Amino acid sequence: MIFRGLSIIALICAGHAALAQDGGNGISFTLGVGPKSSPEYFGAEDNQIGPGVSFDLEQLELGPISRDGQESLGFGVSGSARFIRERSSDDHEELDGLEDVDSSFEIGGGLDYTGGFYNVFADVRYGVIGHEALVAEVGGDLIYRPVEKLTISAGPRLFWGSDDYAQTYFGVTEAESATSSFDAFDADGGWLTAGVEAEANYQLNDNWGLTGKLRYDQLQEDAADSPITQSEDQVTGSILVTRKITFGF
Repeated sequence: MIFRGLSIIALICAGHAALAQDGGNGISFTLGVGPKSSPEYFGAEDNQIGPGVSFDLEQLELGPISRDGQESLGFGVSGSARFIRERSSDDHEELDGLEDVDSSFEIGGGLDYTGGFYNVFADVRYGVIGHEALVAEVGGDLIYRPVEKLTISAGPRLFWGSDDYAQTYFGVTEAESATSSFDAFDADGGWLTAGVEAEANYQLNDNWGLTGKLRYDQLQEDAADSPITQSEDQVTGSILVTRKITFGF
């Protein structure tokens, strides 16, 4: 799951061709903003409504650097980022006695392969702020275009987290156990969630669009066994208004 409460889902930069900016330097990207419903924290039973934001890099032309994010068949290289909101025991009565977990920002990249009606990908990210741990995600989508302006995609997702990541969000230290109702729990990393994601994108015109996304994840291994976890079923959904923005310089 990409964000809790606040969402900024990742950038996509696949490198082929050049930016159509009359031969000059420039950048073109799509920004999406709208409401998002997501679990209050990893393993929470209840959801909360907050702002959702998406950012997709379409094209970049900067001197010798040329990137074209438009869909093309075959292998591509992508960037990936994720923001995770802080978890505070003051906000959740059931977490009383646990240490707060600071906000985290992950950044990384991966490989993807796009066919005529499908896409598969594998991303690896590192928490440069916050948890300072490795995470990875693999998945794939079937892509269906019933009409010219509408694209529907859906497919499975698997999320892996290192031992440090698992302990940060699902572990309970001896000190925390002494001040809370939870037993001590040493969380090991592994494939922590398995789920499915579906997305529908409708282009109103060349610049404006609507994107709806729904994701279901089931916690696995020590994420499911953690005493912090109130529910193994995690559902995230958002509806975003998107706008393509282009700058030349």
